[in-house]
Amino acid sequence: MARIEGKGSTKKNSQLVLRLDRDERDSFVELCKELDTSAAREIRRFIRGFMKEHAED
Repeated sequence: MARIEGKGSTKKNSQLVLRLDRDERDSFVELCKELDTSAAREIRRFIRGFMKEHAED
């Protein structure tokens, strides 16, 4: 499988497993669909923002 020129590897190679209340999870996934995004994308966005906010200068 060839890499596209100019693009870095975007392959994800790790997972984070968490437990949520089923209703809360379903509501979150549904809201993401309504906003034309994915739950995984929004969780990754949160993690990156959280890490940036708490990074040491």
